[in-house]
Amino acid sequence: MPSFASLNLSPAMLANLGELGYAAPTAIQAASLPAVLAGRDVLAQAKTGSGKTAAFGIGLMERLDRDGQGVQALVLCPTRELAVQVADELRRVARFQPNVKVATVTGGVPIRRQEQSLTHPAHVVVGTPGRVLQLLQRGSLILDGVRTLVLDEADRMLDMGFIDQIDAIVRHVPRERQTLCFSATLPEGVRALAAAVLATPEHITVDRQHAPGVISHAFLGAAESDKGRATLTLLAQHPLESAIIFCNTKAQCRAVYAALNAAGVHSLAFHGDLDQADRTLVMVRFANQSCRVLVATDVAARGLDIQGLDAVINYDLPFEPQTYVHRVGRTGRAGATGHAFSLVTPGQGARVQAICEVLGADHQTTPAPLDIDGPSPALAPPMVTLSISGGRKAKISAGDVLGALTAKGGVAGQDVGQIDRMEQVTFVAVKRAAAEAALRILRSTPIKGRRFRVARHG
Repeated sequence: MPSFASLNLSPAMLANLGELGYAAPTAIQAASLPAVLAGRDVLAQAKTGSGKTAAFGIGLMERLDRDGQGVQALVLCPTRELAVQVADELRRVARFQPNVKVATVTGGVPIRRQEQSLTHPAHVVVGTPGRVLQLLQRGSLILDGVRTLVLDEADRMLDMGFIDQIDAIVRHVPRERQTLCFSATLPEGVRALAAAVLATPEHITVDRQHAPGVISHAFLGAAESDKGRATLTLLAQHPLESAIIFCNTKAQCRAVYAALNAAGVHSLAFHGDLDQADRTLVMVRFANQSCRVLVATDVAARGLDIQGLDAVINYDLPFEPQTYVHRVGRTGRAGATGHAFSLVTPGQGARVQAICEVLGADHQTTPAPLDIDGPSPALAPPMVTLSISGGRKAKISAGDVLGALTAKGGVAGQDVGQIDRMEQVTFVAVKRAAAEAALRILRSTPIKGRRFRVARHG
């Protein structure tokens, strides 16, 4: 495996990657970066969580003309959550260059606020197809100077029906450009899109699925009426720090979420009916260990990148094998192992067989465990999330929050967890035992000379 130093990166970028903890390139980074840096078009296939964002992000930032005018790169993502994650990662990769602006434009946020942000030119725009097209039609986003177009999670964008928006957006960017298409799968629709928008691309395929043994797959037979009890048993029998439970519909998602909480298992629901503020709060709480169990639908969870996920439970078996691959691919990342549990009701044997064919392994369906009367007390989340009514726009930094909490014998530093700054709000995770003390401190201590509203979640 080559090192980053062998990839012809600038000394400043190499130093930045070292500070970020990037020890060596992943397979997709090593395979695609030479072509990206050379300005060639790329059609790349790699599994979810393989490091695709850095693969194109490093190349984007190395080729960026910081003194140039207008938007130089456009990154299209299928969901708001993925767009935010990608933009945050690009900002981290760009730290070695001063004054690089990465703008995020997605639905769920007032469009006028994004238009105001775009009055200050951005070097890179990351967005969802619908909102990008809206801004183009309103004349608020100009893409005449785009040198690189990135289609991230292209298969998911097509699944969600964005092909017409993508076609319209492509007509607004110069024909002479670099186009990078990254996808976990390459169905016919993605191949057709690539043929239309890429020019003699370099085809790269690595890590389409996890290596055998990284994820354990268990198919568990259960009657529909027993699936709730089976889920509680799985959560109790396996010491999971975090798990996502997938349902096929919003109604089922809400029902499973309600049943888990009624049984004493603290969980959160994540589905398409949530507004943007609630979606953000749910994802922050799950990522910072303020919630161990997330109940989600595929549409809501598309593109999510969750670090350290122990297990995926398919409460509802997906209809398509590739959906199964996407779901379970969220566990077993970064050298860790993961678990995939799937509840199989009578008559679903053909679905299991189709999944096994994609996995290249034969997995037998065994009876689901149903031997628990109540939840495990270990499922109580270790952290609590506090929200502060100010974020990047108020110039609040993570150091400001940490300093306010720990000054003058306040909360111990080791009791403070992840701090997430959004445009208008900052979230901080604190250990449950320190939550009330932290809440009192933040409500009474000025940050940047101001008092902010602080709320507790969980």
